[in-house]
Amino acid sequence: MSSLNQPELLHVADITATVDTPREVSPTRRVITITGGQVLGPKIHGKIVPGGADFQFIRANGVAELQARYVIELDAGGLVYVENNAMRHGSPEAMERLKRGQPVDPKEIYFRGAVRFETASAEYDWLNKHLFIAMGQRFPQHVELKIFQLL
Repeated sequence: MSSLNQPELLHVADITATVDTPREVSPTRRVITITGGQVLGPKIHGKIVPGGADFQFIRANGVAELQARYVIELDAGGLVYVENNAMRHGSPEAMERLKRGQPVDPKEIYFRGAVRFETASAEYDWLNKHLFIAMGQRFPQHVELKIFQLL
């Protein structure tokens, strides 16, 4: 195993997803509709198709487990299904401000995810064959993600 090196990351795209008001299903369950957005980056360009959602489970310790699922329509043609399983947490005060839709300094919140893509596009078949990670920031009306390919 000594020939294995530390993994490298390749920046693939920045995603800005616009979101609707969170719906509190229960004290531990929240659903947020994804209303659109854009994808810009060195490897992927497109727009987010309205209609996806972020399904959230809030643990007793305040950690939010996020499961976002949505579709990107590529500028080059074709569709890409996105599944982002993430974790978000911060101090109780920062998380409460975030929940109320108030701005929070991204340095106060840990927001990381494991992203998987699925597409029938031959040009973007490489998305089907690699693992990706995301770093995120939540704002009152949108979410920003930086997506990296794990090499």
